Amino acid sequence: MRTVACFIMLLSLACATPSATAGDWPQFRGPAGSSVSTQAGLPVAWSDSENVAWKTPLPGSGSSSPVVSGDRVFVTCYSGYGVDRSSVGEQEDLKRHLVCVNLADGKILWEKAVPAVLPEDPYSGQLRQHGYASSTPATDGDRVFVFFGKTGVLAFDRDGKQLWQTSVGTGSAIMGWGSAASIVLYKNLVIVNANAESQAIVALDKETGREVWRTEAKGYTGSWSTPTLVDVPGGKQELVVFVPEEVWGLDPEDGGLYWYATGVRGTPTSTPVAQDGVVYIAAGGPRGAGATAIRAGGSGDVTDTHVLWKQSMGPYVPSPVVFQDHIYWVDDRGIAYCIKAADGQQVYRERLPDGGEAYASVVAADGKLYAVTRRNGTFVLAAGPEFKVLAHNRLESDSTDFNATPAVADGALLLRSNQALYCIRAQ
Repeated sequence: MRTVACFIMLLSLACATPSATAGDWPQFRGPAGSSVSTQAGLPVAWSDSENVAWKTPLPGSGSSSPVVSGDRVFVTCYSGYGVDRSSVGEQEDLKRHLVCVNLADGKILWEKAVPAVLPEDPYSGQLRQHGYASSTPATDGDRVFVFFGKTGVLAFDRDGKQLWQTSVGTGSAIMGWGSAASIVLYKNLVIVNANAESQAIVALDKETGREVWRTEAKGYTGSWSTPTLVDVPGGKQELVVFVPEEVWGLDPEDGGLYWYATGVRGTPTSTPVAQDGVVYIAAGGPRGAGATAIRAGGSGDVTDTHVLWKQSMGPYVPSPVVFQDHIYWVDDRGIAYCIKAADGQQVYRERLPDGGEAYASVVAADGKLYAVTRRNGTFVLAAGPEFKVLAHNRLESDSTDFNATPAVADGALLLRSNQALYCIRAQ
């Protein structure tokens, strides 16, 4: 009887405490940061009057992506300063918001506003393109973690109670571009690329916000790339970080350096992606463009031993997605690329109909590629070596920027603009 009673108690606790499930989209670019979903039945076509299950106005602008845990969607935005270019406002009024939305009907369950730690980077230059809420939250099912740049990393429970707040630096990135890297969760750690704030990679304790380790990146200023966890032989994981001209493989337990590769081209705004122990980088910008494949699991300088191939192409802001045997992206000029994962050889390079600057990463799902552009809608492409546009979808009622990578959950595509959060589901 005691065994049965213990089983019943454990079962009730499991039911009472939400946890991450297979259908969740818990972080930037989804499970493992891959930007690949196994869900099927996503709509191909939609408009203001077709396949929009719900639309939820947000209390501010933002470029961060939504994340999903169970029946809840979490998304960040900002208000009070730098929202409208014609009326910038005062920094003292700047707030970040964490919004919790019901996945079923789009109802806002709760919203928390966090005053900014000042002074902030002024609303000018490149920062006007993405604003002050560009880092995507992460959730472990019980808590939600957000990164608000100089204001720090914060943890909330599922009901919106703030648990802790920790500063990871109040410095400014080169050229005043602001913050953009998103949170990565590893075991009991919350890891963030705080290059803009303190030229360091920082890991905090999930429970308390206490700093556990810090890996300095002095001399490598100018990285807004979200780190990636990569599986390597032996059951371990490496934390791969893209910094100017280099890629690092760190021990996520303590931040120690396993390996590094040099001569990697492109501005570190895109996120590394991995498949079968190989890390793929594709980036562009003022530093030039480059796509690079590196086998993880090395030691020391692996430039001559583990770099598998290099090509002179890559997107400026978006990250690539590796799906089956190919790598895809849409760049900031509205050009779609497909290259072979094996050797980086170009399969196609095609301009999207009517073009369309992209900041969002392509999402692969159900044999299709979903490419969100900033102001020219979402293109649905066939996943494969042949360039084929299946649909071009616009939400004509929303003229604001769509900068965020979509989330996939519960048979739906979740899009966010500077105005609203949308649930796209076949009706």
